Amino acid sequence: MQSFLERASHWLALVCRVVAGIALVALLVVTIADVGTRYLSRLTEGAIALRVSGSVELVSYLMLCSLLAAMAANVEKSQVVVEAFSHGLAPGIKNRLQGVYLLGFAALGVVLFIGLLDSATAAARHGEVTQDLRLPMGPIYQAAAVLSLLLGLRSLIHALLGALFGAEGEMSHGE
Repeated sequence: MQSFLERASHWLALVCRVVAGIALVALLVVTIADVGTRYLSRLTEGAIALRVSGSVELVSYLMLCSLLAAMAANVEKSQVVVEAFSHGLAPGIKNRLQGVYLLGFAALGVVLFIGLLDSATAAARHGEVTQDLRLPMGPIYQAAAVLSLLLGLRSLIHALLGALFGAEGEMSHGE
């Protein structure tokens, strides 16, 4: 059971890292293109007036995806149980304490998932679109909901590994 949970967590983390990486690269491309076209316009005194439409909007949604995916990918590495409470405890007890702590993040991921899924349904029903690019908001909310679910799922896996097995947050086979 423990090795199954570790493997599942490993693969989910890999998917989340890929999503975060793609979103960050896309974010950089949009930002560089926007700054480059503005600079080109300034150099040519407006003779070449190319613009990246909706760049602020694109960057904000790409940032949302990259942050949620990165949080989900690194949940077991980024949560630190306050040392004042766990100082002097055995490593197994510290791992169990961290597992209990991660249950809160599992609940947070599920609450975010449910809320974002509800928002996606409402946005699709009412035809809600983004302000600048007029993109439908439903798929944006759905993507954020899936990433929130992955955050909750990985948190739950590591909560179980810590609370039930006393396993460390980071996997032993080197992620």
